[in-house]
Order: sequence, then C-alpha cells, then structure tokens
Amino acid sequence: MADQPLPDHVPEIFKRFFWDVQFETLSPKEKPYYVINRLLDKGDLEAARWVVKTFPKKIIIKSLMGDESLSPMTATFFARYYEQPYSDFACYKNRLTFKRPPSNLWPFTENN
Repeated sequence: MADQPLPDHVPEIFKRFFWDVQFETLSPKEKPYYVINRLLDKGDLEAARWVVKTFPKKIIIKSLMGDESLSPMTATFFARYYEQPYSDFACYKNRLTFKRPPSNLWPFTENN
C-alpha cells in the first residue's frame, strides 16, 4: 500500500472544496499535501473517506503534521485517529510556543 500510485485527478464531487483554484488542472500527484489537507480540513465525511482510501497513511500523516493552517479540531481528530502526539503537528507547535505578555495584546490601557 505504501507504493500505491497517487491519483491523477480529484473526483468532481469534491470540486466545491477547491473554490480558490482551477479545479480542472488540480493534480494530487503534483500537490498531494494540498489536496489531502484541503479535503480533510474543509471536506465532508465522503471526502475524508476518499483521502484515507486513496493516499498512503505515511503521506496523510506527514501532510497533516506539516500544515500550520490546519484547524485544531481537524488536527486533534487525526492525531487521535493515527495515534500521533499533538506536539508533532505544526498547527499546534506555533500555538504552544506563542508567548506574549497580555499587556502587549492591546496596547491601549487606562494609564495611556
């Protein structure tokens, strides 16, 4: 299964999830991470099933872990689904290391 070929195209039923690109030229072979992340983060259950059935597990995990813009809800689900630590997901790394004093969040205080 690790050597399975990547698909040439995304099925037409998932076109609505790719509103911002030219769907007809979208190739999962050329941009597998983009297709995987978009369908798992913005897609429905049918899209998720297609991704899991179509792409090797290693590529899906690598794709999800590398996406900084992945929603926390999607990351949490797939971290549990694939039994991966949350801290390995790029979308969590930035959140976990985000340290800014509360006073800098809003520079306008009563003292100014």
